Amino acid sequence: MFRNREFRYFVLFQVVFSTIAVGVVSFFSAIAASVVAVAALLLCVSNLVYARWRYREMGKLSRYLRQITAGDYALDVRDNEEGELSLLKNEIYKVTQMLSEQGNSLARDKSKLTDAISDISHQLKTPLTSMMVMSDLLSDAELSTEKRAEFTNNIRIQLERIEWLVSSLLKLSKIDAGTIHFKKEPIAMEELISRAVEPLLIPMDIKEQRLRLAGDGAVSIGVDANWTVEALINILKNGVEHTGEGGEIAVSFSDNALYSEIIIADNGKGIAKDDLPYIFKRFYKGKNASEGSIGIGLAMAHSIITSQNGDIEVTSEPGKGTTFMLKFYKH
Repeated sequence: MFRNREFRYFVLFQVVFSTIAVGVVSFFSAIAASVVAVAALLLCVSNLVYARWRYREMGKLSRYLRQITAGDYALDVRDNEEGELSLLKNEIYKVTQMLSEQGNSLARDKSKLTDAISDISHQLKTPLTSMMVMSDLLSDAELSTEKRAEFTNNIRIQLERIEWLVSSLLKLSKIDAGTIHFKKEPIAMEELISRAVEPLLIPMDIKEQRLRLAGDGAVSIGVDANWTVEALINILKNGVEHTGEGGEIAVSFSDNALYSEIIIADNGKGIAKDDLPYIFKRFYKGKNASEGSIGIGLAMAHSIITSQNGDIEVTSEPGKGTTFMLKFYKH
């Protein structure tokens, strides 16, 4: 305590002023001088006791801060008393809680990153292994022309799958990082849906599926057309893949004062009740997922829609079909 320069000055000033006070009073009365001397001594002792107590409290706070820097956020130094030390303790506790939340958030982000890398590695491993096997088979000089063409086509399909996966992950990472600026421009809802349906017309024709479109052709919506089309394609593609031959994909749209709504429904095999809460999670594959499913399309659609002040809900009944409800709020 006496190593503190400010404290030494404080004690020195007290002794000097007390000595001066006793000296001045002694000129008038020896008894009064004795009383002043005793009072000054008691005051100095009380100040020393109080200073020692404050130093102990400051020492506790110092040890607490060292524990915080070591990553221990479990201690609680709050108290309900008035005073500077109590205010300081409460402020330190607030900072501790904030650091604890940030630490937990970083731990969660690290865990998510680890899981994502693991999932990506797993998704890439399958097509890469397949291509390695087929490339070895292609090196066989006695391989028939038909087999060579088949293996070459399979390699091309796997490469397209890898390209789609990498492209999708890059888009998702940009959305998560907030580096994508969604342009809000008016576009007719009918045109928006037509652009999304166009890439899927051939797969639907192959499976002899019907497309039913309903809505007011004059209705428009304010969204980023390119990104919203991407989200709609992923949802529609999910419906096409899980709807059997001769099935139906119904798309309806409407508009009101609060939001613009797009409803995409199919009469396919549906989604199991246990899978519904997780279908928008990345790399999640439900019980009815197709063999080539990666589990990233619906996650991307969800990110694109929610990033544009939108919301997406899904209802499904196994064996009867699935309905996706997209709402884009205006305010």
